[in-house]
Amino acid sequence: MMTTQPGRYTLLYPVLAAILFLVAAGQLAAQDRDKARAMEYVQQQEQARKAATMREYDSAVLFLENGMHARADVKFRYVLANLKSLPSDLTFHFGKNSFFLKQYQQSIDWLNKYIQLKGTNGQFSREAVELKEKAEKQFLAEKAVRAQEVEQVLSTNYEIDCGPSGMVTCPVCRGEHVIIRRGTFSNEYRTCPYCNEHGLLTCVEYNQLLRGELEPKQ
Repeated sequence: MMTTQPGRYTLLYPVLAAILFLVAAGQLAAQDRDKARAMEYVQQQEQARKAATMREYDSAVLFLENGMHARADVKFRYVLANLKSLPSDLTFHFGKNSFFLKQYQQSIDWLNKYIQLKGTNGQFSREAVELKEKAEKQFLAEKAVRAQEVEQVLSTNYEIDCGPSGMVTCPVCRGEHVIIRRGTFSNEYRTCPYCNEHGLLTCVEYNQLLRGELEPKQ
């Protein structure tokens, strides 16, 4: 009785399939490596761009400290246009520089953000409070006189970095978690509709509140 031997080509099929599989796997691995390199390149470029922007910030602070306020303003505005998340100290420095440029509304806005973020414990808290009071007096004095129109850069257009804790004292109830309405005969008390029970907002909630986008809690 004769037995049929497998053909030469039949024996080659598993070998060819294995080779094709290895080639395909190699191509996929190469694609993954290319994607990883591309992502690493993008991250490096982003880090380099951020580092360059922060050098501009340091330069702006140096101009501010040396009384070169117009040049500092150009640098600060560049930083504002190129950073997604702003350092909290920038709110002070830009507010201070705006004061010396007589842009009092802008100064009040940014200094107030620094005070809200840092309270009384910030490195520049005392100076921020003093400058804000001076800016408010100057702003009120100028309301009677038509001031020169200048473009205002307000902090509501930016995401403010709230620091490592990620929490900010609620500016609505000032951290009390209770809003008091004073009446003629008695006071009315109601729970603050924005913060948690400790009178705090998350950084996301704080930025939403600044933009008028934070909905009151039910």
